[in-house]
Amino acid sequence: MFEKILTRARMRSPWMLHFDCGSCNGCDIEVLACLTPVYDVERFGVVNTGNPMHADILLVTGTVNHRNRNVLRNLYDQMPGPKVVVAIGACGLTGGIFRQAWNVVGGVDRVIPVDVYVPGCPAKPEAIIDGVVMGLEKFMEKQHVDIS
Repeated sequence: MFEKILTRARMRSPWMLHFDCGSCNGCDIEVLACLTPVYDVERFGVVNTGNPMHADILLVTGTVNHRNRNVLRNLYDQMPGPKVVVAIGACGLTGGIFRQAWNVVGGVDRVIPVDVYVPGCPAKPEAIIDGVVMGLEKFMEKQHVDIS
């Protein structure tokens, strides 16, 4: 019974962790815009956290390079399951304009599994919110629990 209540609570109010792998900060500014009253991603019950051990959704912006890929992997491993990863922006998807640089590994999916891709350079706040909502749907699918 307690597990069902806990699962329902996690699904109704998922916590989100944002990690910047080293972008130009264009997508980071748009992610922060999603938290403002203009776009208000919190209306979906999403809470921004700074602790991966409390996070259900990982938002990743920027290109993954050799210096931060281990940090990204550690953050992902510290998150409790089930977890959802949303890659944001051209850099998060493919490495963007930096993809051929010597220090760039590529997109986020080269290091951790990605559930939702949000394209754009930078990604628009509306697209990021759509990606988070799709991530919430994936999160519910991964729960395998009927919440009704």
